Amino acid sequence: MLSLHQKIIAENHRREELFLSAYACPSRLGVRFKPEAEKLPDAENIRPAFFHDTDKIIHSLAYTRYIDKTQVFTLFENDHITHRVLHVQFVSKIARVIGRCLRLNEDLIEAIALGHDLGHSPYGHDGERILNRLCTEAAIGCFCHNAQSVRFLMELEGGGKGLNLTLQVLDGILAHNGEIVNQRLVPDSGKDWTRFFAEYEACFKDENFSKHIYPMTLEGCVVRVADMIAYIGRDIEDAIIVGLIKRTDLPRSIVQRLGDSNDKIINTLVLDVIAQSYDRNYIAFSPEIYQALVDLKEFNYENIYFNPKIKTEEHKVERIFELLFHQYTEDIKANNLSSPVFRYHLQEMNEEYRQRTPIARIVADFIAGMTDDFFHQQFKETFFPRSFGMKIE
Repeated sequence: MLSLHQKIIAENHRREELFLSAYACPSRLGVRFKPEAEKLPDAENIRPAFFHDTDKIIHSLAYTRYIDKTQVFTLFENDHITHRVLHVQFVSKIARVIGRCLRLNEDLIEAIALGHDLGHSPYGHDGERILNRLCTEAAIGCFCHNAQSVRFLMELEGGGKGLNLTLQVLDGILAHNGEIVNQRLVPDSGKDWTRFFAEYEACFKDENFSKHIYPMTLEGCVVRVADMIAYIGRDIEDAIIVGLIKRTDLPRSIVQRLGDSNDKIINTLVLDVIAQSYDRNYIAFSPEIYQALVDLKEFNYENIYFNPKIKTEEHKVERIFELLFHQYTEDIKANNLSSPVFRYHLQEMNEEYRQRTPIARIVADFIAGMTDDFFHQQFKETFFPRSFGMKIE
């Protein structure tokens, strides 16, 4: 007679067999690099593999730091603009709506969505570009936020042990590339750990490599599409809130096809994706909506992301990155145990990480994990003189 746990596990499998599309990735196919490291094998866990991965991600230290990571707008004292923690929730919700309608695995979708941006540095993509330059100059390769997200989850969490997530989740995070617009996304199926590790390592060697990889599952493709759907209209709302643009600035041709507000844009894009992808082995937009999305992205880049009005402080931010990066590098070389890089990072990491990781990569890991506020605090702590107060204590 089956135990209650066995009955629940069997029902979970049966539910997926009855409901999921033939193109979905069932939880029983989830594969871990070190299955023996799990406290409870997936086959004996009432939490399906991808559901369990979501739990691991949301309880990670990297996930808690989402709360003060920049999405697009930095240096604004406005509580109504989007931070990274909100963005990943938007991505998850939108991707799950699409996934549910297409009968895909929502557990896999949620895990990829919630983990996909963990590797973003302070100051978002601007910080990523600066950190990439510093890594390149230090001759340790590139900095890529996709790969850094995987690095946090696979190599840094747990003091250097990693979280032992499934291949499908890590692959979806590595290949999410929400900055790229594709009319059609076909899963690059058949990947194994060897192929995944090769792609992961290549992302740290070639700064353009991540643009050429695709998720192995249809669920990963959904998250990749949902990433853009989640930010493209929301960034417009945020830009309006901070006074960067007006709603009437949106080109009439785009408004006619997509709408002039975030809710309308999301609704149009999601319904189009569902209609074009239903019962198919790919995720797609119709030609008309795809072109409107391309046009909207170009509008956003010109009027929001690269708007000179919000770039006036960028040279100062770049200088802070440079100063901290070089200071922490020297602190590690000098074995300065009082340095923040030791106190807040290295003392938590295992000996294997300390021995096998190049100094500049350790520094990149530390800075990439910072929230914007912590980044500012570290600059002040390192370079501003400290008051002695009324007297020496």
